[in-house]
Amino acid sequence: MEALALARMQFAFTVSFHIVFPVFSIGLASYLVVLEALWLRTGKPVYLDLFRYWMKIFAVAFAMGVVSGIVMAYEFGTNWSVFSDKAGPVIGPLMAYEVLSAFFLEAGFLGVMLFGLKRVGKGAHFVATLAVAAGTFFSAFWILSANSWMQTPQGYGVNAAGQFIPENWLAIIFNPSLPYRLAHMLLAAYLTTALVVGAVGAWHLMKDSSSRHARVMFAMAMGMVLATAPVQIVVGDQHGLNTLKYQPQKIMAMEGHYESHPDGAPLILFGLPDQSAGEVKDSIEIPKLGSLILKHDPNAPMAGLDTVPRADWPPVPIVFWSFRVMVGLGVLMLALGLFALVQRFRGKLYDSNLLNRFAIVMGPAGFVAVLAGWITTEVGRQPYAIYGLLRTSNAVGPVAAPALAASLAAFAVVYFVVFGAGLFYILRLMSHPPHAGESGVPNAPIRSAGLAPARTFAPDEEGSPG
Repeated sequence: MEALALARMQFAFTVSFHIVFPVFSIGLASYLVVLEALWLRTGKPVYLDLFRYWMKIFAVAFAMGVVSGIVMAYEFGTNWSVFSDKAGPVIGPLMAYEVLSAFFLEAGFLGVMLFGLKRVGKGAHFVATLAVAAGTFFSAFWILSANSWMQTPQGYGVNAAGQFIPENWLAIIFNPSLPYRLAHMLLAAYLTTALVVGAVGAWHLMKDSSSRHARVMFAMAMGMVLATAPVQIVVGDQHGLNTLKYQPQKIMAMEGHYESHPDGAPLILFGLPDQSAGEVKDSIEIPKLGSLILKHDPNAPMAGLDTVPRADWPPVPIVFWSFRVMVGLGVLMLALGLFALVQRFRGKLYDSNLLNRFAIVMGPAGFVAVLAGWITTEVGRQPYAIYGLLRTSNAVGPVAAPALAASLAAFAVVYFVVFGAGLFYILRLMSHPPHAGESGVPNAPIRSAGLAPARTFAPDEEGSPG
């Protein structure tokens, strides 16, 4: 295989492992803030127990995220050294800001959050938890700012050596796609975490439907899914409109529009994109709906890839299907939230085996959707590393193919062993039900008959969701 293909495979492999841990950490850190705030406000031990339960899982996920991200710095310096040389004056400072404002904040307060409750007091400990959560947010902000600049570059100049140099830092940081991509990623993190928490709660509800801790977890998670999934759909739509404006080839690939449609484009639900033939075979379409969604006019003309040189076409089959996986899972997430709402109105939120099984199956769906979205974003940007400015083929470093193949094989073995063991440990932690911790309050079950049907997912005065 060519060095370029191996370099792309290696980065795709390592970043695919890495991305799931920060996403989970962002959502879980915010969940820990909510749990501790509820404990401080109400004094109910159930929230402290759940805080301690998920704090252990957060610590493992955070550590795995840090370790998995180190390798990518090595890859930027070797496999993608030409990219680092040309884009370093812009990307380098953004990465430095991420370390200074985000990672130091997370690492500095993580120890206090994990071990300091009895040492620093409730108030200071809550500040530490807030700081860790803020660190995860700032980390996402700076990373997405750098990546968004690669998608929609502005505020730069080019020096005599062919390097991209900053001319307007505000334009670089707050580039046109950042607001949409940041909102989309943060919502994805909250959805992903809510699905995991909901799956764990459902698992323990199936074993003991009267468990107070499982009920609180499950109710909070389903409420978050119900609140977040519709917002994510709206944000995703706005993100698509922004992409249509600045990266039209990516939208053409996502929609399977090889051909232009002067009188309104259809929405291609499914089909088999043929890159060489330039068509989607055996397609199932809804006439004019594509133009209605993208331009809010069923008769609006839509340009296709036939207006773009073939050398600038993204790999349409990959982008076409990864986008549909992401959207399909988003629809299922919304369905889960609505199903939970129906069961809440029926007074069967905790006793529905069908809902519990649905929630368990959807547990990993957030991670799959995030990976599918990342594939759509990054593969859809091809053949450019910096959209419209630097081709990926011109960004790869002078590393020989045998060396790339050897390091890729080594990474594959180490990643599957190390992170497989970490994932196994996290699943073991999740398999054990939450119980009363140092608060000393027994994990007394609540009888279902004692819970009156309510109309919200909020915890009631007994500490159980009602």
